[in-house]
Amino acid sequence: MGSIRRTAVSLTVLLAVLACSPSNGSAAPTSARPAAGDAGAPGIGDADFPLDGNGGYDVAHYGLRLDYDPRKRHLNGAAAIQARATQRLSQFNLDLSGFDIGGVSVDDREATYSRSGDELTVIPAAPLAEGDRFTVKITYSGTPQPVKNATNLGTYGWIPTSDGAFVACEPNGARTWFPANDHPADKARFDFEITVPRGLTALANGELTGKPETSGGKTTFTWRERHPMVTYLATATLGRFELRQGKTAGGLRNLVAVDPEFRSSLDRVYTTTGAITDYWSTVFGAYPFSSTGGVVDNFPTGYALENQTKPMYGGFDPGESIIAHELAHQWFGNSLSIKRWRDLWLNEGFATYAEWLWSEHTGKGRAQETFDTTYARGADDPIWSYPPGRARPTDLFNESIYTRGAMTLHALRVAIGDPAFFRLLKEWNAQHRYEHVSTAQFIALAEKVSGKQLDKLFDAWLFQPRRPSLSS
Repeated sequence: MGSIRRTAVSLTVLLAVLACSPSNGSAAPTSARPAAGDAGAPGIGDADFPLDGNGGYDVAHYGLRLDYDPRKRHLNGAAAIQARATQRLSQFNLDLSGFDIGGVSVDDREATYSRSGDELTVIPAAPLAEGDRFTVKITYSGTPQPVKNATNLGTYGWIPTSDGAFVACEPNGARTWFPANDHPADKARFDFEITVPRGLTALANGELTGKPETSGGKTTFTWRERHPMVTYLATATLGRFELRQGKTAGGLRNLVAVDPEFRSSLDRVYTTTGAITDYWSTVFGAYPFSSTGGVVDNFPTGYALENQTKPMYGGFDPGESIIAHELAHQWFGNSLSIKRWRDLWLNEGFATYAEWLWSEHTGKGRAQETFDTTYARGADDPIWSYPPGRARPTDLFNESIYTRGAMTLHALRVAIGDPAFFRLLKEWNAQHRYEHVSTAQFIALAEKVSGKQLDKLFDAWLFQPRRPSLSS
């Protein structure tokens, strides 16, 4: 994620933890409630976000059919979720905020369900055995409600706009528009079928599977993301857009869409996106997905989000630096995803350092100069009291996660030298492509690639609440 509310050398984004919404839906009969030992947990196991995600199963695929009326702000949805039970399950949970439930089935047999806050509990007609593959289908309808928190400047999830919706979901806003295992620890593939009033365009991750079809005053767009993706990166942004599509110089498909308000930016964003994607492929390793691009909408979020294959820019004309940041996330955060939010610096620190590398590449400033400028801030600057190696759930997107995270990488680069550092970036991506990563894994690989013992460096830059010594 990136933000246009920045200091001279950093990105600052503050978002809130999703609050529980009022309960609705049908309550399961007391006689249907299973023994607790057979129930999937209402959280995936992240202590900082105890109700995000769910336990007991692993999702393989989401099939989403959506029909949205922007005038009424009404969404009709149908989700088919393919998963595998990782334990015996007589019930399991999904994350869903709001909506009226039309029906729930498991393997085409009607299931009982109940609602409590953002937890949708599904009770199959017969228990699932460990290892069983199953499909849960849910129909739902209502007015999507984005997450809003004035204190932390965050509005995210399904956000209605004047002509459609801007959909950007980090950290846990996927539940505002589809039932999900809403935590980055569970990646899945996605298919989207999005129906909108004729004249509007619906944009989602991946690539179109065919030409849009129009009938009865509505147009349906079908998109497929065939690579694993975490739920907060899913989008179904829709509205009036002007598009440019083609291929980058390196031969990768490239699609950029802009709201008519930003039509003068279309060619520049398209060209810049292609050039940066191709360049990062030489620095970080092969691009992990089948297309690149970006979407500039007119809703003034003040931030950007690295939605897989299509970064979203909310209400502003993005410059090279922020495009470089969001496209670097296609490697750091999207292909290589964190399993726990505490390791967020592995996404944001790397993407921020990519901004510095792009400045070096374009001759606009050396990374060392940016590092020195930031380090010169006084020892009492708040950035030093927040160790970025342990993101805090109440202040998840603190500036330190971005800027001090980037400084950690530069300190590492200086300590091990450019050949080892850039070899490390490629090996990090190659070894963990489409997987989950942790800080401990990165430290271990850095030591292996460099042949150096780096505990003191990482401890000083990632885990100590003070400004590190430059000898660290």
